[in-house]
Amino acid sequence: MFRLAQSCGAMSLAFAVCVATAATPAAESPNVTASPATIMPLQAFTVVQSVEWKGISAGISTLTLTRTAVDRWTYSSRSEARGIARLLVPGDITQTSQFAIVDGKVQPRHFRANAGSRDDSKDVSFDFDWPHNRVTGVAERQPVSLELRPGVQDDLSAQIATMLELERGTHLPPSFSVVDKDEIKEYRYSFDGTARLRTAVGTVDTLVVSSQRKGSSRSLRTWFAPSLGYVPVKAERLHDGKLEFSMSIRSLKR
Repeated sequence: MFRLAQSCGAMSLAFAVCVATAATPAAESPNVTASPATIMPLQAFTVVQSVEWKGISAGISTLTLTRTAVDRWTYSSRSEARGIARLLVPGDITQTSQFAIVDGKVQPRHFRANAGSRDDSKDVSFDFDWPHNRVTGVAERQPVSLELRPGVQDDLSAQIATMLELERGTHLPPSFSVVDKDEIKEYRYSFDGTARLRTAVGTVDTLVVSSQRKGSSRSLRTWFAPSLGYVPVKAERLHDGKLEFSMSIRSLKR
């Protein structure tokens, strides 16, 4: 369930956010012709998603984006196990990313993750020191100190970075660098086309993005809805091509 929260963010990714992409060469990004005048600024939202694990209802995940100051934001994910999944994860899984928008790009500042257990053996805490190009913290009780390079994200901020790239109508970068425990790993991204989905908040047109870490047998596919501010309305994680879990939107508040 902790890795589930990282995927879906996420977000993510929940969706959490385990950010991932396709092992195939990156396809072109959607041909969105938005101009700077038509591009919407980042907007606060709360998305509630249902989580299913191998076809069984496993809980709900809530993604919340909040503006805290000019160009400063907090993005959080809370996953609550329900039913039989509660036996495996008695507490809520939480992730929080504090980030800034610098020159139009997402720049993480602080990241915290709690695995929902009574001890801190799986918890993560990162602080990004961009003036000194260093990220420090603790991951699963082990100290972390890594050299930063431009564009590095945390598990949650990578989702916001993807949303902004889609919103601008530019090509998705072929990969994102993400701090994962005591390493900075590359996740390759690809645009998988468009799809119209019937969801709990209505029928929406979506842009489909896949991600996968090099060498991993798991991949993540996410459906972003332009008409809803590019929020994720669906996500699926696959293992060797087989569905492990899925998330679908239940409600959206902006």
